[in-house]
Amino acid sequence: MRNNLLHASKKINTFTTKINTPMAKKTALITGASRGIGRELAIAFAENQCDVVLVARSSVELDQLKNYLEAEYDISAYTMVKDLSLPQSSQEIFAELKKYQIDVNFLVNNAGFGDYGAFSETKWERYEKMISLNIITLTHLCHLFAQDRIEQRKKGRILNLSSMAAFQPGPMMAVYFATKSFVLSLSEAIGSEFKKQGVTVTALCPGPTNTSFGEESKMSASELVNGVKIASARDVALVGYKAMMKGKPVVIEGRKNKLIPILVRLLPRRLVTWISAKVMSRKN
Repeated sequence: MRNNLLHASKKINTFTTKINTPMAKKTALITGASRGIGRELAIAFAENQCDVVLVARSSVELDQLKNYLEAEYDISAYTMVKDLSLPQSSQEIFAELKKYQIDVNFLVNNAGFGDYGAFSETKWERYEKMISLNIITLTHLCHLFAQDRIEQRKKGRILNLSSMAAFQPGPMMAVYFATKSFVLSLSEAIGSEFKKQGVTVTALCPGPTNTSFGEESKMSASELVNGVKIASARDVALVGYKAMMKGKPVVIEGRKNKLIPILVRLLPRRLVTWISAKVMSRKN
């Protein structure tokens, strides 16, 4: 443990030495940055000469990404190894940022997970962890970031990873769909509140994406991904990045996906749930 702390201290000292110069770059904090959409978002920020704080559970993958970004794009990267499903993680992140005087301009809440299966057959501990990560940690990070920017009268941008799941109930992934509905609703609401203070909030709503999420959540077992064009993590990340920089409240990746919220509003809620149940049913 002591060696890990010393290692982290060395890395953060290197990071702050670079970013606290007169021509300091802006800095983005990205959760779930080690792979998938989070990794591609980190690359997008680095390509645009933005320093990054990378947060995830895997120290090996984070260090590999850190080394790649610093070598390829001449930016500074700092890694934080955190289990974001733990309630104290958000406060720990911001305490560390304050301690080393790292000023974050962009917050990207990408970390999250889902689980495919019948609600009553899934262990409660799994749902508890999902709700903690997808809702509580995301909300807490938004709150800490917004307070910090508004108190300092500084502009800032937040990108929250929601999903096409946010627009309808999802039998067989009931809790995951519900958490993403929360993320969308929260993002739109606080985005409206923060507008006058110069802090924008964007909710990114991708459909099925080519990441490890499908296998890890077991969603690949459903009809949802049958015959559906799967977006690349790179494409989704760029859509989200551009929308965030423009301050858009909601962005949906994919032309066909843009039709779903319209149909959901027009159809009876009972029918929407029935269709969703068919789509989320197990493959034959």
